[in-house]
Amino acid sequence: MTDTIPNNSDSLHKPHVLLVDDDGEIIESMRYALEANGFQVSIARDGNQGLALAEKMRPDLLVLDMMMPKRSGFLVLEQLRRDGNDSVRVIMITGNEGSRHQQYAELLGVDDYLRKPFPMDRLIESAKKLVSRPADTKEE
Repeated sequence: MTDTIPNNSDSLHKPHVLLVDDDGEIIESMRYALEANGFQVSIARDGNQGLALAEKMRPDLLVLDMMMPKRSGFLVLEQLRRDGNDSVRVIMITGNEGSRHQQYAELLGVDDYLRKPFPMDRLIESAKKLVSRPADTKEE
C-alpha cells in the first residue's frame, strides 16, 4: 500500500487557533494573517459556539472577543477555567477602553490583551510567542 496520509497532513504540525468573535471582518482578517503565518484556524461566531468548540477541539490558542452575543468572552473563559482547561493560551481582544475589564481578564488568566483596532503583526507576534511556550508557564 502506498501513501494513505491525507493531503492536509501538514495541518497536524501547525498550531491550532480558535478565533471567537461576532465581527465577520475581524474574523477574516485574523484568519488570513494567522493562516499566512502557519497556523491552523477554526472559527466560532458567538460565545456559546466558542465554548463548545474550545472544549471539543482543545486548541493551542484561543483568540476571544470580550463582548459577543449569547455569551461574553468573560463567561467563556470563566467556564473553561472552571472545567479545568487551564492549558489553553488565551488572547482576549476588545474594543473596550476600560482598564477594569483588562484587570478582570488578567485575573481569569488571559495571556495577552489586545484593544481593537490592533495591527495584525501584533496578533501574530503574540500568537507565535504563546504557542512556543511550555503549557505550564506564564509570562511575568
